[in-house]
Amino acid sequence: MIGFEIIETDGEARAGVLKLNGLEIETPVFMPVGTNANVKLMRPSDLENVGVNIILGNAFHLMLKPGLDVIENHGGLHPFMGWKKAILTDSGGFQIFSLAEGSKVSDEGVELRSPIDGSKVFITPEISMKVQKVLKSDIAMVLDQCIPPNVDRKIVEEAVERTYLWALRSKKAMEGSTQAVFGIVQGGTYRDLRVKSARQITSLEFDGYAIGGLSVGEEREKTLNMTEVTVEFLPKDKPRYFMGAGSPDLIVELVGRGVDMFDSVFPTRLARHGAALTWKGRINVRASKYRFDKNPLDEECDCYVCKNFTRSYIQHLLDREEVLGQMLLTYHNIRFMMSFVSKMRKFILEKRFPEFKEKILSVYEKGVRCE
Repeated sequence: MIGFEIIETDGEARAGVLKLNGLEIETPVFMPVGTNANVKLMRPSDLENVGVNIILGNAFHLMLKPGLDVIENHGGLHPFMGWKKAILTDSGGFQIFSLAEGSKVSDEGVELRSPIDGSKVFITPEISMKVQKVLKSDIAMVLDQCIPPNVDRKIVEEAVERTYLWALRSKKAMEGSTQAVFGIVQGGTYRDLRVKSARQITSLEFDGYAIGGLSVGEEREKTLNMTEVTVEFLPKDKPRYFMGAGSPDLIVELVGRGVDMFDSVFPTRLARHGAALTWKGRINVRASKYRFDKNPLDEECDCYVCKNFTRSYIQHLLDREEVLGQMLLTYHNIRFMMSFVSKMRKFILEKRFPEFKEKILSVYEKGVRCE
């Protein structure tokens, strides 16, 4: 149900095609996050209009609400949310990190507190994969143990072994399924543990491989170094997915290290806080200086918002706390991300990736903003 072909490379940067259940998805690809079966403030038709071909859903949250019985009654996540293109579902491994307070992890599984009502929820690899089977996502992620940065090495060692044991059980639980299954490499910021985890997970021959447990609070240089270490031990003929990267400067660095797939709430969260992504950097549209600005958010952008509305109008909406302001910024930011990865791919095909990388880092590195 999945195929992957590399069309061109420029250094370690790759331009490819991910073939998934009849869809062809060009890589590098950015996946907007739809945790609760929706990308916040976007309709499915909006996502299609801006060029999105694959989104991410969260198995743990959907298991809690609306519940598997509701989604199964609809025949899966696609018909439930009215989305005809691809879906990748996370397993719940990230919640081991994000909902760590009060959690209990053992080789059997993890006990978490529900963010909805505080009740105890027990997740095992088998339960996680069963959930994803009901969701009928196109790509299912194995259950892994995502840990915080800068923890004791012994904790990281245990998480690596547990991630491998859970990957074995996850793979077995998905036997007979037509869904693609991706393994996840852990190892914190320890080079030898990254190598060990990569070798363990790739030995299981998954359909693709994710780099997990990075961009969770460690220094940027460690993120990039550990990505390099991990990628070295991943198959060249399988898609590589960095979990949780959304800023243009980080993505362009990771693509330069051989990564193909990314997801993050970054562009949608920025929009809800009044910020727009542009080819000249990030701008805070709430700022009063945009009150009379009749320019579009980005003169280089071809989206519906930039063709029809001014910075002045969107600043007014945000000032008056009208939700339309956040909606327009969300639409624009996701379109920017689609254009960003598409243009990056074009530069890889033309063997000009370093030129593109230099341009992006000049306006986005270290939080540089065009105000």
